[in-house]
Amino acid sequence: MTNKIKHLHILGICGTFMGGLAAIAKQLGFKVSGSDANVYPPMSTQLEQLGIELLSGYHIDNFSDDIDLVIVGNAMSRGNVMVEYMLDRNIPYTSGPQWLLDNVLKDRWVLAVSGTHGKTTTSSMLAWILEYAHLSPGFLIGGVPQNFTSSARLGDAPFFVIEADEYDSAFFDKRSKFVHYRPRTLVINNLEFDHGDIFNDLSDIQKQFHHLIRMVPSNGLILSPINEQAISETLAMGCWTPTEFSRHSEPAATQAISQENSQLVNQPLGWQVEKINAQGSEFIVNFNGKKQGVVKWDLIGDFNIDNAVMAIAAARHAGVPSAVSIEALAEFINTKRRYELRGSVNNISVYDDFAHHPTAIAKTLAGVRAQLSQQALEQVTGQSVTGRIFAVLEMRSNTMKSGIHKDALPQSFTDADQVFIYQDEQVTWSVSELIKRSRPPCQVEENIDKLVDSIVKQAQAGDIIVVMSNGSFAGIHDKILNHLANINV
Repeated sequence: MTNKIKHLHILGICGTFMGGLAAIAKQLGFKVSGSDANVYPPMSTQLEQLGIELLSGYHIDNFSDDIDLVIVGNAMSRGNVMVEYMLDRNIPYTSGPQWLLDNVLKDRWVLAVSGTHGKTTTSSMLAWILEYAHLSPGFLIGGVPQNFTSSARLGDAPFFVIEADEYDSAFFDKRSKFVHYRPRTLVINNLEFDHGDIFNDLSDIQKQFHHLIRMVPSNGLILSPINEQAISETLAMGCWTPTEFSRHSEPAATQAISQENSQLVNQPLGWQVEKINAQGSEFIVNFNGKKQGVVKWDLIGDFNIDNAVMAIAAARHAGVPSAVSIEALAEFINTKRRYELRGSVNNISVYDDFAHHPTAIAKTLAGVRAQLSQQALEQVTGQSVTGRIFAVLEMRSNTMKSGIHKDALPQSFTDADQVFIYQDEQVTWSVSELIKRSRPPCQVEENIDKLVDSIVKQAQAGDIIVVMSNGSFAGIHDKILNHLANINV
């Protein structure tokens, strides 16, 4: 960057990734402005506090004469008036991931967290561990990490933690975002088919992950679970980097990895977890057969244990002792919208969860069921533990709306007692078969208010209502709480 402060204009600035990028660009000294169809809190407030000009809607008047470069978000497509104006007048442009590589990541030790599920939570854990260890990392996380005041910062240390998304980079660059990140430490949490709007099948996604793996240097590290077939297949396509694997185990049950559990030979024991209680709020972490310590925290579920082990392992590669990481996790506050309690009325609790893929739904509900079972065993005083779980799902992602996951969805509700599904006009498949195949009773509504009314009428003291969506779900959480407050349960 020259002494002249260059003006960047960001199209789609209020998305979590682009908003975080805008904050980092401002810290680097750039003048930053941006346009978005939906300018609203909390991202709009965060950006405005940084002195970033936000323009609502996409209009050619949003382009001022002093703009030097346009950063184009991947939600932009041909036909957008600002995109067409930019192309017609040859205004310089780039994608967000490419700008990040050129201006931030190329000189940093990048710790990238990838996978179908758990990216935001694991990235938040890892950034917090490095912060707790006084390493002052930079980070860009596609959510709201509650141990920090923002979702992105430049940082003072060589280390930069990034949520490595496999979604495409821009309308002119259909490669996954993460191929721009050049990580030295790479976490692959899991690997399943998703994003049916841009990938044809799982092999398409594996190919992108293979491109990513090819970029990790030989003095880097790749971390993943041992029992993920799709990851093993991807690593078998070519891997030139040391690997470490994690797995759950029974205490002293199987202390060696069998050949059939991995396509990769001669691997050390790696990371092992032994749960102390069923809900996952306390567990032992081992590495190569040696106890590293015991994590005691407020989170629940096997999925969060998996996230934690990956964060501990990645931080160890950056020089943080496992014992320090375990201390840090005791003070970790889960990312917003990850089984986040939104409120309780008449002993009925309403949680918000980002789960919008069958696997994520199943893992969330299994964690809630384990939590209720643990409470029942402990005979929690002053609280009626009925064990009833209401799962409330909005089918909002493109993959869900198209019905790609319709065969796997019924099984994901196994740990729920009652399922409620919101089906709007954009859902292109009938959910009647889902209702028939769902083990717990399943109710579908096309109207939010009717859905809320049905939920509230059936809820009783001790119930847990888990609202699952990757969007706002029309504020259904508050509607449920307000409705509950106005009736006599």
